[in-house]
Amino acid sequence: MRKNQTRQTKGKIIAAAWQLFYDQGYENTTVDEIIAASGTSKGSFYHYFKGKDALLNTLAYLFDEKYEELIPTMDEKMSSYQKLLYLNNELFSMIENSISIDLLARLLSSQLITRDEKSLLDRNRLYYRLLSRIILEGQQKNELRSDLSVSEIVKAYAICERAFMYDWCISGGEYSLRSYSQRLLPIFLSDFQLHRSDLQTPAD
Repeated sequence: MRKNQTRQTKGKIIAAAWQLFYDQGYENTTVDEIIAASGTSKGSFYHYFKGKDALLNTLAYLFDEKYEELIPTMDEKMSSYQKLLYLNNELFSMIENSISIDLLARLLSSQLITRDEKSLLDRNRLYYRLLSRIILEGQQKNELRSDLSVSEIVKAYAICERAFMYDWCISGGEYSLRSYSQRLLPIFLSDFQLHRSDLQTPAD
């Protein structure tokens, strides 16, 4: 119970912070405003975060919250390949609609220079566990190639997503992140798919 309460309190602070960052900008948002918007206390805020800057590293947490919402919405009839595309489409829609390019760029740049925990690479994240589960199921159902390990395919998928986000940031959002990924991600992932011809055994 205490663990759930801790997660809820921390989640409220993070969600409120990122909504304020999006609505009024990072620089114009104060810790007091975050505390008020989250309905928590100053003691709770500083229990989890040293200050406002520490919240920049929580975007991965926000992404995982989105994935948690998406899990029950995935149709079991979808192939593993379709599930991967679905997750990407929904996440990138969320980013476009609620995360400013400036803040996404701050997160990506902080991951390059930090010597502390790199949140985007944390293998304990729901993101990596969910991808691993989907890809393993895909291999077991002969939907995805099995000559590569689950972790190799997960890594390739994650690299693609980070590349799209990075390019979107340095391009100043001059195109739709979601639409661009919808066109190109299937091309990048197609090599991981198994097709009927791949399953046919040569005639004796």
